[in-house]
Amino acid sequence: MGNCWSVQIGLESFIIRGLDSIAGHANYVCKLQQTLPILSASLQELRAQRNDLLRQVDLAEQRHLKRLEEVQLWLSTAETMITEAEKLVSNGPQQMNNLCLCGCASKRCLSSYKFGKKVAKMLQEISNHKRKRVFEKVAGSQPAASVVVRPVEQPVALESTMQKVWSCVVDKDVGIIGLYGLGGVGKTTLLTKLNNKFSTTPNDFEVVIWALVSKDSDVGKIQDRIGGNLGFSNDSWKNKSVDQKATDIYGVLREKRLVVLLDDLWERVDLNQVGIPKPNQENGSKLIFTTRSLEVCGEMEARKKIKVECLEPEKAWELFQDKVGDETLKSHPDIPNLEKQVAERCGGLPLALITIGRAMACKTTLGEWNYAIEMLKRCALPKMENEVFPLLKFSYDNLPNATMKSCFLYCCLHPEDYCISKKRLVEYWFCEGLLNEFDRFSEAQMQGDDIISSLLNVCLLENGDEIGGEDCVKMHDVIRDMALWITREFETIENNFFVKAGAQLFEELDAGAWESVQRMSVMKNKIEVLKETPKCPNLRTLFLCQNNLKVISDDFFQFIPHLTVLDLSRNYGLPALPKGISNLVSLECLDLSSTGIRVLPIELKSLTKLKMLDLSYMEKLIQIPQQLISSFSKLQIFRMWWSGYGGDYIEDNVLNSNNEKLIEELKGLRCLNILSIQIKSIICLERYLNFNLFRCCTQALLIKLTEPEVFNVLCLKNLERLETLQFDWCGCIEEMKMEKLHTWVSSSTNYTSCFHTLSIVHFSNCARLRDVTWLILAPNLRTLRIVGCPRMLKVLSDRKLGEVVGVTGIPYPKPFLKLETLVLHSLLQLKSIYWDALPFPCLKHILIKHCEKLNKLPLNTNSAKGDLLSIEGSRDWWATLEWENEATRDNFLPSFKSFY
Repeated sequence: MGNCWSVQIGLESFIIRGLDSIAGHANYVCKLQQTLPILSASLQELRAQRNDLLRQVDLAEQRHLKRLEEVQLWLSTAETMITEAEKLVSNGPQQMNNLCLCGCASKRCLSSYKFGKKVAKMLQEISNHKRKRVFEKVAGSQPAASVVVRPVEQPVALESTMQKVWSCVVDKDVGIIGLYGLGGVGKTTLLTKLNNKFSTTPNDFEVVIWALVSKDSDVGKIQDRIGGNLGFSNDSWKNKSVDQKATDIYGVLREKRLVVLLDDLWERVDLNQVGIPKPNQENGSKLIFTTRSLEVCGEMEARKKIKVECLEPEKAWELFQDKVGDETLKSHPDIPNLEKQVAERCGGLPLALITIGRAMACKTTLGEWNYAIEMLKRCALPKMENEVFPLLKFSYDNLPNATMKSCFLYCCLHPEDYCISKKRLVEYWFCEGLLNEFDRFSEAQMQGDDIISSLLNVCLLENGDEIGGEDCVKMHDVIRDMALWITREFETIENNFFVKAGAQLFEELDAGAWESVQRMSVMKNKIEVLKETPKCPNLRTLFLCQNNLKVISDDFFQFIPHLTVLDLSRNYGLPALPKGISNLVSLECLDLSSTGIRVLPIELKSLTKLKMLDLSYMEKLIQIPQQLISSFSKLQIFRMWWSGYGGDYIEDNVLNSNNEKLIEELKGLRCLNILSIQIKSIICLERYLNFNLFRCCTQALLIKLTEPEVFNVLCLKNLERLETLQFDWCGCIEEMKMEKLHTWVSSSTNYTSCFHTLSIVHFSNCARLRDVTWLILAPNLRTLRIVGCPRMLKVLSDRKLGEVVGVTGIPYPKPFLKLETLVLHSLLQLKSIYWDALPFPCLKHILIKHCEKLNKLPLNTNSAKGDLLSIEGSRDWWATLEWENEATRDNFLPSFKSFY
């Protein structure tokens, strides 16, 4: 076809040149028989070129590109030429009939002349126009699309989070941004606000697309919502397959700089399957999505993960006031105080604040407000049950299995705003049989930790406060209320809960309230006496901790045959256990820590299923019947930490005897998995460390020694799971050496991995101790507290660096790379922490008190970067500190907090 067109163009050029060279107007008439067929052929070719070009333009416009103006001009001109040429060709036969003398003359000379001239001119114009049809591309990008501004609830206190997100938008290295947080916390509001910001803030994005994903959306629904933004809305497009839709969407978006906003993701969305080009540095595009799950942020490969937090009290109060309105606030002088109580119950959750605020907008009497407060305490306010809890319950419903749901609900047994120990929580789950994948606790702990991590990731649990730190979790007040609502409304068969934790109860509950309950918590009350005899055939969990218990009747436990977990801890005034505790033959977990019990009753021998026993902080405990501990053959977790058993006020020979007897009994517990113990003589310590079971299961060790002067810390090196180590009242120890062992442990020991599990170390009242340089051997140390060591000169001594090198073979190991908390208290001679500045990448808190000679901290401008470090001390001490330079001092000045 291309060769034919070349021949045709050559013939046209020859005829046109011939017409120009022949003198006289007769030429137009004489050549008409040649030019008309050529015009007809040229017209056909022009039509073909026009049609081909239109097809190219149509394809480009389907991808939402815009045809170029020069292309449109060529097409418009071609259309005009085609119309005119068609008229000439259609009039051709009539004009040919007027010719005579073999086409050299015409019966109507003037008419034939004019017609011939038009044909020649048109032939020239078509020839010229066809030569202009050379385009590298036929269409280009559309002008920047205007953003569809969406209605939005007036955001409160989202400004700082909005700034974080926008800084990621302008950061070329960040393509995918995940916004996660609790349901109802304001993620959609933030995303909507962000969408609207693109319409008012200068930017170079060509397309901004919004799509609601939601829990039950599939790929096709997501494509339909995105397609609606792109103009793909007709029925024929909606009937296409997922792959075809993806091709269409990708065809439009692949060459654009775009922003895609996806709201409410519950699982990973495959961008390729939808047709969304993955954002990267080359295309400069952005994907911003909201989710309740941090895990989804990871699955979506979010480069930046930003948590949307609940409102601070002041901002929460501001939002609540706005929804209630001034008229109601001014209707009675006492209403503002009651209103604050209602707002506090919402825990800073915008959804709850808005919903309850609107519901209370017309409540103008004190009675109505007091009733609302009471209903909120009972988690029974209709607005919460109908509008807030169902939305939050989606997160619960989306948990992957029944085990995780049960573990989540278990957390609501604790009071509001309670810091729940992760370890204790997992231990209770294990004894309850919720972690049924493993028989040994050390393995089940991995499952429990994974469940806690998952609940944190979906924001059903929160990290603990500054005191509890990473070792604790909390339940948001509204999430706890939702959990209690679930147990009441949806889980009545499997999980019948009765929770009065922190309810200021002074008397025990009526026995009738216990009958059908499976899990009961009356912890953190003021109950003094338990004298009833409740009949609880189904009760498995009983939290009685943190009360004022003084007496438990012998019959109290008589009819609770299936009780599995009993927590009596922190009843400091409880002097004894009832003999009737022997009825708890199903008991697997018994927590007696921080009670005033003096003697453990022999009746405890009946508890043959016991897996966990905690006797920590029982300062008044003086007697444990012989062979009692050894009778717990299934015991996996045993804690006797800071116990009075074998206390300091007992004669040394009795102390050592009790310590030795306990250790001997523990040797018979072959299931033992987690052990926290105190050792009070060097002889006991030697025997303890020589027994393999203890080396494998010791988690925490408290050492109180009256000898020797020099202590070789490497004797502790083979405690494989040692996490917490405390030296207390070791007044004899002057030096802690690091000498390789040849007696207590194998000489082939690898010392480069010394103390790799050790995370918490305390020294207290070690009057002669001068340094603790050996801590360089603990690479994962998180907390260090040194208190009441008046002769300590340095925390880490440079003079002992040779010992460290001799043990590890590493010339200059960097200490404290994982340290988070450092407390130095009453170290009267302390002059140095370390001889050089340290990076402290994880450090969060330093407390220095009564360390007047410590005039320099191991900090420089590169220390503790990226964290909000808090340094507590006296103003006088801070004023005398020496710094590397003024820049370092200025850098840490905002971190300082004076305690007097």
